Amino acid sequence: MFRNLVLIVPFALLSACGLSIDADQARICRSTLPALNPGASITVQRIQEGPAPRSLTVLYSAESPDHPPLDRYVVCTFAAEGLSLDKSELTGLATEEGPISGASLYMLKHYYLETPEGIAADPGSPPDAALIELPAGLAYWLQQILVSLPRTAIYALLSVAFALVFGLSGRVNLAFGELAAVGSAATVTGAALVIVSGLNSPLLGLAAGLAGAVFAGAMHSAVGGYFTIGRITTASSQPSLIATVGLSLALMEYLRLVQSPVTIWLPPIWADAWPLARAGSFLVSLTPISVMTAGTGLIAALGLLWLMKATAFGRAWRAVADDARAAAIMGVDGSRLLTQTLALAGAMAGLSGMLIVVQYGGLGFAGGFQYGLKALIGAVIGGIGSVPGALLGGFVIGLFETVWSAYLPIEGRDIALYAALVVFLIFRPGGLLGFQDTTPRTV
Repeated sequence: MFRNLVLIVPFALLSACGLSIDADQARICRSTLPALNPGASITVQRIQEGPAPRSLTVLYSAESPDHPPLDRYVVCTFAAEGLSLDKSELTGLATEEGPISGASLYMLKHYYLETPEGIAADPGSPPDAALIELPAGLAYWLQQILVSLPRTAIYALLSVAFALVFGLSGRVNLAFGELAAVGSAATVTGAALVIVSGLNSPLLGLAAGLAGAVFAGAMHSAVGGYFTIGRITTASSQPSLIATVGLSLALMEYLRLVQSPVTIWLPPIWADAWPLARAGSFLVSLTPISVMTAGTGLIAALGLLWLMKATAFGRAWRAVADDARAAAIMGVDGSRLLTQTLALAGAMAGLSGMLIVVQYGGLGFAGGFQYGLKALIGAVIGGIGSVPGALLGGFVIGLFETVWSAYLPIEGRDIALYAALVVFLIFRPGGLLGFQDTTPRTV
């Protein structure tokens, strides 16, 4: 119950912030300004809600070479809002001189706004003169760290899914990347159900997507893990490992058949950049959706750590991980605990899939493989039998990718990451916080 409550907090915070200005709609509305003021220098002053539903008002100044600056405004009306795929469809345009005719609006949309020149003509957001001035190197580094926060949260949640199952059973489930893809598909489905019901609220859509992703991930993980891990009780872990490879392929094909090979994308929401600092003309910024993604991952991680430390489930998990036979003598039902652990790990994987959708827009039926592989590397580096270690490993992987992408050729990033895994397996096979011997451990 605690975990379910805290996962809602980021959504409630964003709702309370009054994020009523859609970034994509604001960009389209701003892009009309150069066409309405040919040859003038445009400075956007403020963007606010318009006088009618689904409309925005942009207040700006236009300065021509032979005229003093003029304070003007434009009102843009759109076909929809929220999570609707039609929310970027401009249906009306008006200035202080009156509305633009339908023919002029059609010409503007199809022969200007949809061209590369029209997209590049966006004069930008209102200026922020009161920002902190930073050295160029520090500003660049800070921007890279802020950009990496959502990806780090996704890796951490997937890594901890591996740690939960391996720490209890000593077996690796290679299907967690596909379970993240299941969570992403459930997120899109939940949001679509809200849209077809006539509600375009992003908060309601993402809340439905969150519930669907967590439930779908937990259910598929519990059922699939029962047959690939729970029913295969050989001393060697190789048969179970091979079975999870089959589960991964089955889930991938299942998603291809259910959602089709075409990836369904959600429109961007809460994507308007919040400027935080500057280095000359370079702005250090962060989007509200990135705050939500990183905050959700952090709260889920803290909730999981609390669950493992302060609840009966956590005590039973630690007991079985230390000595399954002794725990059984003390009354711990190992089979039931394994099912619960599989469901919890699947819920974490499903949640990571939901975060991928809200941050990046969508995830294809085969897109979870790369995430799962890198999360497994994070779990190994952090300590695959340790929940805190896996969270640390996910953070390390996210930071490593950020630093490499910022300063080194990006095409060599994955090779370097896999090479780092080899180094850890040779010199510290137990990871940063894990035990050096195999889990479960002999007591």
